[in-house]
Amino acid sequence: MKHFILSSLAIGLTAGIAYAQEPVWDANTIVLESEKLAEGVFAVIPTGATEMAENGFPIATSAGFVIGENGVLIVESMLNENLTDQLLDLIAKETDRPIRYLVNTSYHGDHSYGNQYIPDSVDIIQHANTAAYIRGNLEADKVFMMQNFGQGRGIEDIVATDADILIGESGSLTINLGRISVDIKDYGFAQTGGDLFVSVPDANVLWTGNAIVAQAPALPWLLDGKLLETRKTLASVYGDFNADTLVVPGHGPVTDISAVKWAVDYLTAVETDVSVALGEGLSLEQTIQRVQLPDFQGYALFGWVHSSMNVPAAYAELQ
Repeated sequence: MKHFILSSLAIGLTAGIAYAQEPVWDANTIVLESEKLAEGVFAVIPTGATEMAENGFPIATSAGFVIGENGVLIVESMLNENLTDQLLDLIAKETDRPIRYLVNTSYHGDHSYGNQYIPDSVDIIQHANTAAYIRGNLEADKVFMMQNFGQGRGIEDIVATDADILIGESGSLTINLGRISVDIKDYGFAQTGGDLFVSVPDANVLWTGNAIVAQAPALPWLLDGKLLETRKTLASVYGDFNADTLVVPGHGPVTDISAVKWAVDYLTAVETDVSVALGEGLSLEQTIQRVQLPDFQGYALFGWVHSSMNVPAAYAELQ
């Protein structure tokens, strides 16, 4: 098994747990479909994702693949065998060229648990922090995922799958698949500290992983806090792309760069209003009541993500 820590490189291809009664979404029933974005470039999204995103509902994982003359690169491996098999079937409908690479944009199980169902010949690409997290925390992570997605979804069967190529802090990687290249980059902390952004420059397509959950009204999740770092990272991403960029978010239909701008503007508003509350000496509870941000409501998970997660995280960081 190969392990390369990359700063910059170009590769040419020659026990007593309460489980969810109703999962966030059911990985056993989700149906995936592919959407052609450019020649050889495909998004993979759950059916019905567009309507769900417009109404602010939680959506299953989005993914994608890129086909070059010499092989295929996959973005995300999904949550379980059912979804991974669907992804592989969608690729097989478009090409018989071999799958060469798989990129996990983070350690999140719905983006990486399917690694074990990908052919052994495929090189798995991860951020070094993602690989370290999986090695040290997989069993606890599986418990968390079963709490949110329920038992009987194949999570119990997941075992750690080592990455082959690791991207280090601020690192980047360009893969030439033959007449089409894919850029993979660490822009900085975006949600997990092991976040990778994947783009196809010639097609102006970007996969964001969970750094951008979905288009507005979905909000960024400050699961580990770090509001200021997250905003800085997303602002850098926004600056590197343009109004014509097609964005495949972590959980939703294909959108555009306005989804990144929405997230940056939201985080700026959180910082501004929480800072004012702190300046007035408000408690955390008072700050949560104050910082409602009506211009950013509409997300079905607003009460949890904004009020219970993001505002407390910002309050702790900005004190």
